[in-house]
Amino acid sequence: MSNLSLSTIPLDWVRAFEVAGRTGSFTAAAKETNVTQASISQRISNLEQRIGARLFVRNPRGVTLSVEGEVWLPYVTAAFRSLDESYEEIFGLQREKITISASASVNELWLSPRLRNWQGKHQPQIVLSTMVLQAEDNLLDATIRVQYGVGEGKNQHKTPLYAEQLSPVAAPELLAGQASWLELPRLAVSGPRPGWHDWARHTGDPITPVPKIRFDSFSAALSGAVSGAGVLLASLPLCADLLDQGKLVRVSDHLLEPQETYWMMASKDGLTKSQWTNVIESFSIT
Repeated sequence: MSNLSLSTIPLDWVRAFEVAGRTGSFTAAAKETNVTQASISQRISNLEQRIGARLFVRNPRGVTLSVEGEVWLPYVTAAFRSLDESYEEIFGLQREKITISASASVNELWLSPRLRNWQGKHQPQIVLSTMVLQAEDNLLDATIRVQYGVGEGKNQHKTPLYAEQLSPVAAPELLAGQASWLELPRLAVSGPRPGWHDWARHTGDPITPVPKIRFDSFSAALSGAVSGAGVLLASLPLCADLLDQGKLVRVSDHLLEPQETYWMMASKDGLTKSQWTNVIESFSIT
């Protein structure tokens, strides 16, 4: 191998090798770096000639890393990751205000109780904004979004708030003198979570009685359940305090554990890694 110093090799040649090696394709590397496939191929050929070693084996079906390329790739990937992270922390956007857009229920029941950790002297201002259903314009000014789903999205900082668990809950007074909770009135909530039909399919419990009261927010439905208005199929993480206080009790040992839950997400272009980590730690998200 050549004794030439790495300082004599253009960085874009090394970047072309790293992206192509990581993605396993010159075409994919071209797409990620917004250049042509021919440009990627040329840069890698130039790099191979300069260092005096083959980094890829070309064949009719595509390319694969050579032995030397496979050995070098992890070091190059780690070096670029370190470079990207240090650039972001030193020169990236340092926000003085972070706006978190979430549903009223998540703001009230999950985020607000954890704001006691956001009182440090050097913390940026934080704004909890209520996300209105089907109003995408409300997300434009949000630094961080909290959305129900499976956490899809590219170029995103993201983490789930909690593992979702659903089970029926009711006020203790409502259960007094009842042989079975299945005969009690039920409450329904509009939104993305599984509902009573999903519960019936999971457990075999009857779908009746049909809910006569429906809420457009989970927090309002919880208030209805606490008042004794009916049995609510509830997100257990969001009503944990009420369960601990005895204001609500679970009426079934069964659980619905959907893949979906609430995810906290932010564009990597809009929030540095250290700021994102600070938010996650402040809200005790693990």
